[in-house]
Amino acid sequence: MQLAIFAFLAAFLLMSSLGFLLFYRHTPLQRLSQVVSRADDANVLRSITPPAGSRLERLIKPFQKLVPRNPADLSTVQKRLARAGYREESYINIFYSSKVLVPGALCLVATVTQIYAYSPLFVYAVAAGLGFLAPDFWLNNRISARKTQLRLGLPEALDLMVICVEAGLSVDKATMRTAEELRISQPAIAEELNLVYLEQRAGRPRAEAWRHLGERTDVESIRALAAILIQAEKFGTSVGKTLRSHSEALRTQRRQDAEEKAAKTTVKLTFPLVLFIFPSLFVVTLAPSMIVMFEGFKEYLS
Repeated sequence: MQLAIFAFLAAFLLMSSLGFLLFYRHTPLQRLSQVVSRADDANVLRSITPPAGSRLERLIKPFQKLVPRNPADLSTVQKRLARAGYREESYINIFYSSKVLVPGALCLVATVTQIYAYSPLFVYAVAAGLGFLAPDFWLNNRISARKTQLRLGLPEALDLMVICVEAGLSVDKATMRTAEELRISQPAIAEELNLVYLEQRAGRPRAEAWRHLGERTDVESIRALAAILIQAEKFGTSVGKTLRSHSEALRTQRRQDAEEKAAKTTVKLTFPLVLFIFPSLFVVTLAPSMIVMFEGFKEYLS
């Protein structure tokens, strides 16, 4: 029994360490960061997490070669990792290696705990299947969490950009200043705004940089923001008023979503009431009378 507990803890620590190292982010777009040379631009680069060492990549690189992949799947995985916030090429190798290591760890746990004794083929098949799909589930969860962070942090970022633009800064400098101010409170949206600023400093047109932001994050509100900024630049309208109206629309949409979820609560509570609460009430209210009836029938029959 102690050996089984030890093996389970070892597998859990292995998977936890792998997940922690995946969370440790790199510096994205290093070639773009070389363009920035002034002191205020250096503050932008400090807000990006420093790169991790390549020791883990060298350790797990042989395992990722065991999983077959083609250029189309590789491009899809790279886009998914970028939407989750992991843009370095090493994360691709870590992702594919986890599809080998996690099933192996689950099979090892099943072997040590002797769960396979009930049905070896079924247990090992389930362990291998869940281990192979677990990285995809985890990545989808991270993408969803990051989209939520971006969606919640966007109104605050727009308010700061409005203040900066109305104070006389350009849109590029307002983007950089907003990213600096939101580095702690909203790190996800701050990192994306940093990338937008670095792309513009590297020579990419502003419209293309904001359009790339919408495609990279795959958040509908950010796509709408990119389209609004492109139209404002094209037709010469006020950027401050445009950003303020979009921020108010996002807050109104968030309030409506909260009201919609609150209205759905009564419907969602129907199933717990029917399945759990009503049977308990029936037992409490009918049990005494049923006991009296059984005793009466027992005395009558005797």
